[in-house]
Amino acid sequence: MAGPLRVRARFCVQPTALDDVVVVERQPIVDERGWFERLFCARELESLTGGKPIVQINRSLTRQRGAVRGLHYQRPPHAEIKLVTCLRGEIFDVAVDLRAGSPTFLQWHGERLSAGDGRMLLIPEGCAHGFQTLSDDVELLYLHTAEYVPASEAGLHPEDARLAIRWPVSITELSPRDRAHPLIDASFEGLRL
Repeated sequence: MAGPLRVRARFCVQPTALDDVVVVERQPIVDERGWFERLFCARELESLTGGKPIVQINRSLTRQRGAVRGLHYQRPPHAEIKLVTCLRGEIFDVAVDLRAGSPTFLQWHGERLSAGDGRMLLIPEGCAHGFQTLSDDVELLYLHTAEYVPASEAGLHPEDARLAIRWPVSITELSPRDRAHPLIDASFEGLRL
């Protein structure tokens, strides 16, 4: 009797205009029964995570199309890498570079992610993250390299003119917490990691 067929699921990594912000495309194994895909592999994605372990996995549901969540980040020493995938619906996922000294400081990158597209956005330490729902009842899965620490939590206002994020649709919902995030002023020097 032959041994089990061993096929390794692979990932394809596409760079963006922001250093270390990448789109990770899962490469499913497909046959007549359906498909199988690996969501995460520490060894295969080690170059992106720096070998940091995934310590927290979170799932969210956002009910209304046009809602914006974010822009959130954790200050050092609790800065985190996030790997975001869409399980249901569609989003416009955004990373904003907050790294002091970065050539793309305060620049942003947006990526459409949808259920079944096999794509994830990796947001490195030192970047804020937010998203807008492009359909109703959107579910996301987040993999984090650091635990959530309320005292290290911070955010930027998603409508800050200095960032000039081009949200694809009119914002229909923004939580009081996210609406209260400050606008960036001249004193903001960024994060030192």
